[in-house]
Amino acid sequence: MLFNTPIFVFVYLPVVWLVYLLAVRLPWSQAGIAWLAVASLFFYGYWNPAFVPLLLMSIAFNYAIGRLLATRGDGEVGATRDAPAGGGARQAILIAGIAVDLGLLAYYKYANFLAGSVAAVTGTPAPVFDIVLPLGISFYTFTQIAYIVDAYRSGRAERSPIAYVLFVTFFPHLVAGPVLHHAEMMPQFLRRLRTALTFPIFVEGLAFFVCGLAKKVLIADCVAPAANRAFTLVETQQLGFTDSWFGALAYTVQIYFDFSGYSDMAIGLALMLGIRLPLNFDSPYRCRSIIDFWRCWHMTLSRFLRDYLYIPMGGSRHGPARRQFNLMMTMLLGGLWHGASWNFVVWGGLHGLYLQINHAWRHVVETSPALRGMGAAWRVPLGALAWLLTFVAVVVAWVFFRAESFHGAWHLLQGMFAGHATVSAGIYDPRTAAYVGLGLAIAVFARNSQQVIGALAARAARGSAVAQRAATASTGTAAPSTGQPAPVMAAGLAATAVAPSAALGGGIVTGVLLGLMLLLTFISAAW
Repeated sequence: MLFNTPIFVFVYLPVVWLVYLLAVRLPWSQAGIAWLAVASLFFYGYWNPAFVPLLLMSIAFNYAIGRLLATRGDGEVGATRDAPAGGGARQAILIAGIAVDLGLLAYYKYANFLAGSVAAVTGTPAPVFDIVLPLGISFYTFTQIAYIVDAYRSGRAERSPIAYVLFVTFFPHLVAGPVLHHAEMMPQFLRRLRTALTFPIFVEGLAFFVCGLAKKVLIADCVAPAANRAFTLVETQQLGFTDSWFGALAYTVQIYFDFSGYSDMAIGLALMLGIRLPLNFDSPYRCRSIIDFWRCWHMTLSRFLRDYLYIPMGGSRHGPARRQFNLMMTMLLGGLWHGASWNFVVWGGLHGLYLQINHAWRHVVETSPALRGMGAAWRVPLGALAWLLTFVAVVVAWVFFRAESFHGAWHLLQGMFAGHATVSAGIYDPRTAAYVGLGLAIAVFARNSQQVIGALAARAARGSAVAQRAATASTGTAAPSTGQPAPVMAAGLAATAVAPSAALGGGIVTGVLLGLMLLLTFISAAW
């Protein structure tokens, strides 16, 4: 079940939300999270029920590992990140837990890849394993590895099995992220969810969901056929300059609006339930360096790679040479995490190389007064050049990420930078070109989702505050408070408390408009 399908939007989501409204009002404090856990397992099993037992076994195993690692009464004896409680036994439990998690992931995701790679090196026939990749196994595996590592470091683990099940399976993030951290989610699951469900927060979530749905349906899905055709043809023939660049740019637009659209929908769905997920994208195609790109692209994965790979390997603490090695290894493993193909490894390696060059250049600039002065004097043209170099580098790496083989990626790059073919493959068409141009313009120049929604919320709060002051002045008494927490935008904007009538009226109008946008999105997609 996908977020952009009618059965999800018009059947699954309303049922889940309405029952959730009732569940959080029951005397049992965990009724709400229990219902969300059941609904999330149904969401996961809708695609293939056979993998639900595998997911539950993984959850039970990691929950037990976390409890075993909390050997000092869940932090009764102080344990810090640098000096965790316990000794060799706890370390052995941690290693065993990570090994089982990675072994499960390696079997389902990398068995055929590893067998084929060994066969290519040894020259022997490769066995073919009839393995179906479980949905979301990379996300829930990484989420749980982070959980048990933190349990080892702190000596604390989650007590509520229901809350832990929901943490792993929460349906907004399960398929495509964001990668969640238990420290930011558990307090939300265990608080009084009824008080977190407010109408302004629901409208904020609906706005995020509609923005994400529009990204996915109106842009990503419209440019996907051109990208698919380019990367299919390039496996058997050489494309020309125009077709090659058009295919590469179409995929550059597709992957951004597809992935950021799903992230927006996930954030919106969670907000509609009174739960906040971390932001995952912050206009990465505007960035003027690869370092900044990775601070804005798939931010929760970048955080995971930094906290659980780069820093444990030593980070930048052991000199420039060790930092460059750690960067490269982190990006290679990050590339392999995305898929079982050497193309993903090349993609990760390219970004590792980009980061090494970027860090080296920053060091040169920081130690050269002349270069710093030139950068200040020519800030605008040099900034434009830095953006162009960064964007082209990202597009080149996307070619390896999307291509079905290294041979196909090399063919497309030859077409982009040499343009050997003289006959058009018919990939370019004006209608798709308009979508590609619109997507690039939005990604590079427009405000992103959280900025747009944050600005709207701030404007609504200011308007409501004016109305409240006017009501106070006319009556000579203070306007009553709603008694509900004001909406805090994902961009970090905090709206002030507003009068009930103004908040309700503005929320209803916004909700109706967003509902109409939702219907128009589906009608446009069908057309």
